[in-house]
Amino acid sequence: MNFKETKKQLRKKLIQERENLSKLDWKNNSQKICKNLQNYPLFQQSKTILAYFSIRQEPDLTYLFSTNHNWGFPRCVKKSLIWHFWQPQDPLIPGKYGIVEPSANAPILSHETVDLILVPAVACDYNGYRLGYGGGFYDRLLNSPQWSSIPTVGIIFEFALLPQLPCEPWDQQLQAICTENNIISICT
Repeated sequence: MNFKETKKQLRKKLIQERENLSKLDWKNNSQKICKNLQNYPLFQQSKTILAYFSIRQEPDLTYLFSTNHNWGFPRCVKKSLIWHFWQPQDPLIPGKYGIVEPSANAPILSHETVDLILVPAVACDYNGYRLGYGGGFYDRLLNSPQWSSIPTVGIIFEFALLPQLPCEPWDQQLQAICTENNIISICT
């Protein structure tokens, strides 16, 4: 089995496990993740945070969106993520891959104003590496010079925290990983 097949199989297995969570467990564990984030000093100190809208039973962060932060959400444009300012009363539209996103007319966020990036993942490991969906959107973002110095927190359920993931040369370490059980800081 080659490296790419291993990542593909692991991705499929973990997404299936996530989708098999009961709605109650998914909701309760998502709320615990949000509570852990709210108690995290870096989250508390941040003014502008980039986040995501949950798909395929990813941890749901909507419990955070009423906090006193500025929020940014992505629009998928070609092979890039364009980040827009968003408030709970602002409209959302269906975007690429069935993910809701802000309107193209919403104000664009500059990397200079962002304090923290909450990164969705299929899995993370104890070294701070993540397994995504395979599209490379976050890999490209986290490798770009203007975004690479902004702190990142991978958001996963505890069962998707693994000892080690297969890594590619372009994979970037996250600064922390948040699960329903705790937040793990990564020494980078």
